[in-house]
Amino acid sequence: MIERQSTKLRQLLRAKTFLHMPSVYNVIGARLVQSLGFEAVYIGGYVTGGSTAITEPLLTMNEQIEPARNIAQNVNIPLLADAGSGWGEPIHTMRTMREFIRAGVAGVHIEDALYPKRAHYHKYVVHGVPVEEFVEKVEYSCKERDRSDPDFVVIARTDTCRALGLEEASMRLNKAADVGADLGLLFPRTRQEAEDAPRKCRLPLVYVQSRGNRDGRPIIPRKDLEQMGYIGCIEAQVTLCTEFHFLKKALTELRNTGDYTGMTNAEYVASRQAVEDIIGLDEYYEIEAKTVEARQPKDQLS
Repeated sequence: MIERQSTKLRQLLRAKTFLHMPSVYNVIGARLVQSLGFEAVYIGGYVTGGSTAITEPLLTMNEQIEPARNIAQNVNIPLLADAGSGWGEPIHTMRTMREFIRAGVAGVHIEDALYPKRAHYHKYVVHGVPVEEFVEKVEYSCKERDRSDPDFVVIARTDTCRALGLEEASMRLNKAADVGADLGLLFPRTRQEAEDAPRKCRLPLVYVQSRGNRDGRPIIPRKDLEQMGYIGCIEAQVTLCTEFHFLKKALTELRNTGDYTGMTNAEYVASRQAVEDIIGLDEYYEIEAKTVEARQPKDQLS
C-alpha cells in the first residue's frame, strides 16, 4: 500500500523536522524542489493565480486543486496547499478538505479572510471575518479531516495581525487550536512580533517569507526562524518572481538582439539534460528499448 503524503508529513512533524517549502505551481518546479533536498513543497494561491494570469482572489476551488493534484501525484515529498477561505461557509470548507485529500495533498491552510476574496488583498487591505466564523470553518475542516484522513494537516491562518496586531491574531489561532487545528500561520509585522508569536500561540507556527512584499514584513533567515521556534517556512514568491525576472531578461535580449548570451551552449546542453532527467526520460527509453524499439528493423530510419 502506498503511504499517504499526509502520513509522511506527520512523521516529519513528529521528528521536529523544519519544513522549508518553496511555493511552486507546476510539476517540474516541484520535482526540482524535491531533487534539491527540500523537506516538503507548497502550492500557494499567489503563484497559481499569477502563473495563470487570473490572480488569487478570482481562483476557483478546482483551479487550485487541479495543479495541486498534478504535483502531489508526481513527487514523493509532502505537498501543502493554500486553500484560501475554503471557498465558502463550513459545508463548503468541508468539501474543500475532501477534495484536497482526494488529490493526495498532505495538508492545507484555511484563512479568516472574507469570501469571495477581493483584489485589494494584494494591497494588504485586510477583510477579516468575525472570529466566530473563522473558528467554525476550522472546526468543521478538522471534523472532515478526522473523517476522511486523520493524518491530513489543517493549518489555521489569520491575516488580522497586519491590521489589528499580534494579540488579535494569536487569540484567533489559540481559538483555532481549541477546535483541532494542527498548525498556525500569521503575518508578523516586525521582527519583534515574529519572535513573540511562537510564545503567544499554542499552535506550532509556519512563517511566510514574502519576498518583494511592499508592507515592510521582515525576511528572516531559516536558522533564525528555527531558533525562534517556527516549525516551517513557506517561500511564497521565490519561484514565480525569480522565473519571471530572469525569463524577462532573456526574452528582452532575444527580442532586441536576436540572440541570447546569458547561457553558454554547454550550459544549455546541461540544462536540457537536467530537465530530461527530472521528468524521467531514461525510464521511458529503457521500456521502449525492451518493447517497441526492439522490434524495429535495424536499418529503418528513426
